[in-house]
Order: sequence, then structure tokens, then C-alpha cells
Amino acid sequence: MSGLLALLDDVAAIAKVAAASVDDIAGQAAKAGAKAAGAVIDDAAVAPKYVHGFDARRELPIVGRIALGSVRNKLLLLLPAALVLSAFAPFLIVPLLMLGGAYLCFEGAEKVWHLFRPHAPYADGRVAQQSAEDAATLEASKVAGAVKTDFILSAEIMTIALATLPAQSVWMQALVLALVGVAITALVYGGVALIVKADDVGLWLARKARTRVLRAFGRGLVWVMPGFLTGLTIVGTAAMIWVGGAILVHGLEGFGLTAPGHWIEAQAEWARQALPEGAGATLLAFVHWAVTALFDGLFGLALGLALIPVVAGVIDPLIVALSGGKKV
Repeated sequence: MSGLLALLDDVAAIAKVAAASVDDIAGQAAKAGAKAAGAVIDDAAVAPKYVHGFDARRELPIVGRIALGSVRNKLLLLLPAALVLSAFAPFLIVPLLMLGGAYLCFEGAEKVWHLFRPHAPYADGRVAQQSAEDAATLEASKVAGAVKTDFILSAEIMTIALATLPAQSVWMQALVLALVGVAITALVYGGVALIVKADDVGLWLARKARTRVLRAFGRGLVWVMPGFLTGLTIVGTAAMIWVGGAILVHGLEGFGLTAPGHWIEAQAEWARQALPEGAGATLLAFVHWAVTALFDGLFGLALGLALIPVVAGVIDPLIVALSGGKKV
């Protein structure tokens, strides 16, 4: 009997250790996912455009195909690459993170620039070519484009997540990154599925609901969704620029260029101290964060705007030349 009790004690101890490990993995994944919030918001803001114009019956299957491609990006390509970097070239993590931050700044700044200098997309006749394709080919093309864009954003998400992890075993890193990848994919594309079907749900309620309240709610849902999507795009763009700027400011500090970060911190501290005496800790923390995010965002916007002519005049022509004259 005593042997059985001892065995049960051992099993209970192992269960406690396993539970602690699960809690640790979940906690690290939550922290890493929070750090990648800007890229996650942008991912959610970008994805709905890929189902625009398709039959309503194809919207969810398209979102599902993109989500599956996103999981493959994260788990089969980016996760092993992140583990190799962590094990053999950890010094590359910050530069790669900064490169991704610069990309976020460029993408966000380009969207802002096009608000004031709109251009006619696909002026080279690609619309006419696509309109002649059958629906299946067009859908496959859209999904491929979405998965390619997702790869870039997923790379940024996984790199940010990797940079937040403490020194630990490769298996723990792999589990945390895998959990981050799956959870963020479910969050993003689950949200996208809800967004793209919300107007259909609203239309169904407006026509078929049995009560006046539900019919009114359906009409309100249909009415509000275009504005919501516009707002989501604005939030996603702002998040891209803010997160990209913050990554670059902190990355520069790692290379000894501390002036931008110190100046931003000084402005945030000044704003916090300018609040009336007796302000709550929550308000103080929010003001400090908001001012920091504002100046990180302005830094990111300035850098992104500066990168636009570089990309247009140097990087794009180089990509075209390397790809045999085809725009990638």
C-alpha cells in the first residue's frame, strides 16, 4: 500500500511539473503574442480584401485556404528558421527584426502616401487579364497572393515572438513559437471570417428575423460594416507604423544609438508629469504609453516615407531584373 501511495505521489509531482510547464508555455506565448500586436492587427486588416468580389459561398473556403497557408508558413518554414537563428546566429535576430520593422514602416507610410497621392492600380492592364480568367484560377491567384503577404507578416510576428523569449531549451522555444503561430492564425483568420460574413448575417437578419429588434440589428450591421472595415484599415496602418518605429528605435539602442529612444522617453515622462496631481496610476501609464507610441509612430512614418523612393527607384527594379523582367 505504501508503494502505491509513493507512486501516486510521484505521479502527482510529475503532473504538477507538467502543469507548470504548460502554464509557462502559455504565459510566454501570451507575452510574445502581445508584443506582436501591431503586425497581428495589420494581418487582420489586410486579409479581408482578398475575398472581396467573390461569391458569398466562396468567402469562408477562401479564408480557410489562406489560414492553412498561414499555418504552413509559420510552422513548416518560419519556426525552423527561427530555431536555427536562435541556436546558431542569435546576433542576427535584432537586425532581422529591424529589417521587418523597416518593412512595416514602409508599408504603412505607403498607404498614408497613397491617401494624398492616389494612383490607378493595375494600370498595366492586369485587370483585363484577370477578368478573363475563370473563377477557380482567379481564386487560386488571390489565395497565393494572400499567403505570400501573410508570409512577410508572419515572419515579423515570429521574429518578434522569438526576441521576447528568455534563454531556454530549443524544445521550449519550439513549443512557445508553435503555440504563438497557431493561436495568432486562429485569432486573425477567425476574426477575418466573422468580418467577411457579418454583412451577410446582417442581411439575413434584416430579411428573415422574426422580431423587429433583430431586423433592425441586421440593418445596422449591414450599414456599419463598410465603416468598420475602413476603421480597421486605419488602425492596422497606424499599428504597422507604430510597431515598426518602436522596433527600430529599440534596435538602434542595441547598436549604441540611444538618442532617439532617450528623447522619446523624455517626452513621455514630461507628459506623464504634466498630469494633475492625484492622477491614477492607470492614467499615468496610459499617457506614458500613448506619447511613446506617438513619437515611435512619427519616427516610423518619417523613415517609411524616406524608403518609398528607395524601394521604387532601387529595390523594385532590382527585383524585376533578378526575376527575369517579371514583377514579383
